[in-house]
Amino acid sequence: MYLIDIVLDQANIPADQADEMLTTHRDWFGKYARSGHFLIVGPYRDQAHAGIVVAQAENRAALDAILAEDVYFADRLARYTVREFQANLVAEHIEQFKGQ
Repeated sequence: MYLIDIVLDQANIPADQADEMLTTHRDWFGKYARSGHFLIVGPYRDQAHAGIVVAQAENRAALDAILAEDVYFADRLARYTVREFQANLVAEHIEQFKGQ
């Protein structure tokens, strides 16, 4: 499993494209939440234009391919910090991901 920290580079996102890009970014979250790759997605409350994703993927290469689809990725308009972890203690309602 992976913990992904995403911070948008607001200074370099074209103002005339910002709303459209954010919508595309949110659609990307939805696509991978529906597929079961993104388990938890949400913005930070103490940092604007940043948030976290708890994800599961077959391996790091598969996750990297998913990240490469984000609208901000190609032009380096966001910083993606990825940490791999093992879920040893998992709440009952998400038990299927324990140990991954």
